[in-house]
Amino acid sequence: MGKLHLIGQLIRYNLKIIFANKFIYFLLAAVGFFLMIAIISLFDPDAYPTEESAYYLMILPGLLLIFYPSAFGIQNDVENRTIELLFGIPNYRYKVWLVRLGIIYGVVYLILLLIGLLSSLIFVPVPVFEMSFHLMFPIFFFGALGFMFSTLIRSGNGTAAVMVIIGLIIWITSGIFEGSKWMVFLNPYDIPRDLNPGLWADTIFYNRLYLFIGIVLAVLAGLFRLQKRERFI
Repeated sequence: MGKLHLIGQLIRYNLKIIFANKFIYFLLAAVGFFLMIAIISLFDPDAYPTEESAYYLMILPGLLLIFYPSAFGIQNDVENRTIELLFGIPNYRYKVWLVRLGIIYGVVYLILLLIGLLSSLIFVPVPVFEMSFHLMFPIFFFGALGFMFSTLIRSGNGTAAVMVIIGLIIWITSGIFEGSKWMVFLNPYDIPRDLNPGLWADTIFYNRLYLFIGIVLAVLAGLFRLQKRERFI
């Protein structure tokens, strides 16, 4: 019980730092955004709720939740002067940020499960755990990119601007890579009618594999940048 209490305290403390004491607002905004879009879709006579559309509805709150902590995390450390403490303990900053990223990803995944349950209740029944698993890859990929660019730019607003530009580029060029393993927002429930199911399964597998590799490389690049103490203090 003592260890569980300590872990709970650690998670709560890091959530306060990660979300700058605004976690509840981000949670309410993400859930509220999903409910608003879902209700609008339900009252649209031309809309037909499917797992495919639910996937796209759920990805937006996930991106909203992961955007702030990944883009503004380093800036919050600098402003609160906790960055000096982290650099004062050899290799400790890596462990702290790995723990924080783990907490961010874990919390976002749990909220995706909650949103999946809401979708099943009010929008369309979905395989909650399976869909949340698939959503993890593009959402966590953007989170890892945000962390990496925050160590390069060292400004939350600057990182946010870069991530918005990257998001727009990916959205604009999505038609070029539509249905391929290179499409960042590949929807596994948007199954092409003329494609062999086995080939579609391979496409999804390699897409998730490449996104996972991208996540690992972006996180490692961000941690490597944290070695340059003089850039942050």
